[in-house]
Amino acid sequence: MTLSPLDLLFYALTLAVLVLTPGPVWVAMAARALTGGYSAAWPLAVGVAVGDAIWPLLAIFGVVWVTSVFAGFMIVLKWAAVVIFIAMGWALLRAQGGPIGQDSRLTRPGLWAGFFAGVAVILSNPKAILFYMGVLPGFFDLTQVTAVDIAAIVTLSMMVPLLGNLVLAVGFDRVRRLLASPKALRRVNRISGVLLLCVGLLIALSS
Repeated sequence: MTLSPLDLLFYALTLAVLVLTPGPVWVAMAARALTGGYSAAWPLAVGVAVGDAIWPLLAIFGVVWVTSVFAGFMIVLKWAAVVIFIAMGWALLRAQGGPIGQDSRLTRPGLWAGFFAGVAVILSNPKAILFYMGVLPGFFDLTQVTAVDIAAIVTLSMMVPLLGNLVLAVGFDRVRRLLASPKALRRVNRISGVLLLCVGLLIALSS
């Protein structure tokens, strides 16, 4: 292993700052947690963590080669994410008058779809792209890293955002439980629908 504990500590702290910076993941997490609670939000957090493992691997094994081979796939993934979040947001706006617990549309598309939405939003997140492709090579000499170094980098890249996003999910879930009146629920559904639409637009407009 060529990386020192201090190198990894600084990297973990930088990841924590990245998690605390609002972006598309924050918006998606808020929208899902406010409508479906923690059970709807944690699959998205896990999906984001999986996506966070992919980016450092792409940076380490060659950005130029990967983008040349998978450029078409990344474009398809980006627009799939746009469709997913706009559809979810539109469904919430249409169902805003119904209580959260009595309208299954508000918790769609479910655990696995929430997971894949998390993967899509992090792979389409310009903040993550800039960090892993631009900042990560400045932390470590990626031409000298060993297999153990790569495992450490990928583990931190997954675990720090995962823990941060799960804490966010719990926080948004607690806020949701405070909203008991039908008027408050309608407001939550309306705001959540708009937030999901915003996620789709942010991804569509990102270069």
